[in-house]
Amino acid sequence: MVLALKDQWIWDSWYAHDGTRWHGYFLKADKSLGDPELRHFNVSQGHAVSDDLINWEHLGTCLAPSDGPAFDDTTTWTGSVLQDDEGLWHLFYTGGGSAEKGLYQRIGHATSTDMHNWQRVGDGLCLDMTGPVADLYEKDHAVGHWHDRAMRDPWVMKDPDGDGWLMYFTARAPGIEEPNAGGAIGFATSPDLYNWTLEPPVYTGSFGQLEVPQVFEIDGQWYCLFCTASVHFSKEVAAKMTPVTGTHYLMGDSPRGPWRLPDGPFLDGDLPCRRYASRLVETKNGWVIMGFADSGPDTFIGHVMNPEPVEVGVGGLLTVRRMSQAAE
Repeated sequence: MVLALKDQWIWDSWYAHDGTRWHGYFLKADKSLGDPELRHFNVSQGHAVSDDLINWEHLGTCLAPSDGPAFDDTTTWTGSVLQDDEGLWHLFYTGGGSAEKGLYQRIGHATSTDMHNWQRVGDGLCLDMTGPVADLYEKDHAVGHWHDRAMRDPWVMKDPDGDGWLMYFTARAPGIEEPNAGGAIGFATSPDLYNWTLEPPVYTGSFGQLEVPQVFEIDGQWYCLFCTASVHFSKEVAAKMTPVTGTHYLMGDSPRGPWRLPDGPFLDGDLPCRRYASRLVETKNGWVIMGFADSGPDTFIGHVMNPEPVEVGVGGLLTVRRMSQAAE
């Protein structure tokens, strides 16, 4: 089985474990739209639970755009879920508003005691491109240079080197002539999950966008997973590897970097795209990759594929061990 809905497409997903079961969260939109490209601005978040990341029970919609006007009255896109030290669950997500036609993204925050019914914290707005380091980002929409003002896909985790919390997000850096060399991994810090400080990006370059970042550690090596498209490879990176669409990673010595591209092949990419917006999930049997079946706009599939094992090789390089195509 796969995580699929009969009447809705599913794409980006993220996962949390409550000590007993897996909780999967995902973006979804009605197939009645006809064109899968319309899904992005007709979106809500779904929630499902599983014991094994294969067999899923769908619990329905858990978050949808706000009633306008609001920073998130058009979109509630990809995020992450984690539990604080007191047991409260936190959802950080991407919001887009009608006032800017959904083209300006900001980070939202909601909490829950049951992992399904989410209540926005205040008006929900958690972080925007403001403050003393905002000029290190493409803080305004560079019309004609890039398609949006990127600030999305927050990944939040406890700071392993302190008492606070870290946030990573998809962003762009300003003043870079080649659009595909301007992608960045944005960064913010918080002492309490409620008050956030925008920090300088922890990585810039290589791709036009590094979507859906996820930071984690395996055997002392830090990784920053991201996804990107073949059309967003910079000239420098395209000269070193054949552009594909899928999921790759950075390597670093700490969660703050410095980050670098690995000296190895692209992790999980194809043309047309097989799987996108992937996460690595640690299970009792090892690490697995979870992402949605894509195949391109003309034949878009729109469900979360079954997990496939991820192996760590020489020098910390990651490899996906692909299973039978029938499991997709």
